[in-house]
Amino acid sequence: MKPNFRNVIILGVALIPLALIIAAVPQNQIKPFKLTAEQMVQMVNQKEHFYSADVVADMLVQKDPSLQLIDVRSPSDFEKYSLPGAINIPLADLLSEQYEGVLNQDVKVNVFYSNGTLQANEAWMITRQLGYLNNFVLEGGLNYWFETIMNPTEPKSTSPDEEFAKYDFRKGAGQALGGGGGLNTESSAKPMAPQAPKTMITPKKKKAAGGC
Repeated sequence: MKPNFRNVIILGVALIPLALIIAAVPQNQIKPFKLTAEQMVQMVNQKEHFYSADVVADMLVQKDPSLQLIDVRSPSDFEKYSLPGAINIPLADLLSEQYEGVLNQDVKVNVFYSNGTLQANEAWMITRQLGYLNNFVLEGGLNYWFETIMNPTEPKSTSPDEEFAKYDFRKGAGQALGGGGGLNTESSAKPMAPQAPKTMITPKKKKAAGGC
């Protein structure tokens, strides 16, 4: 069977930034955990590191104490707008020792976000290379968050009931998080959070460090 050259080209393009990220992480810190670029691509393709906008919205409305949102954009962008309760760890400062206690712990679920998913994915890749496991990415980033949670599109009249239930959930969540109303927490479209990958190295338990 002839190889699919389109897939080969796509994989090659994907491996270039991954290889740069792997090379950038200090060797003395990642030796026990280091993954190859191919392994990282496989993990990204499986999408187990994503938290959907629906899951994050539900956790915020429910005031779930296990959620820690981490904005990896610049401080100026963070000051203009950020998700409720988020802390700011700019991507350029991710390797600073002052943030190790926040990133390397198993008490809170860290969810990185940026405008899209590029910078948040880079943050996840770096922390994964360091062996920090309790970190995830907001799928779609803030752009998708505004599109689906803060400004959901009403389904067509012919849409299935599941789509209307999802719309009602998103509209209620957007109102609650934007200060405009409440959320029906009994919605049948209530999302499920992803489970942590089963084949990961478990570090020593560390308490979450606080504050921004």
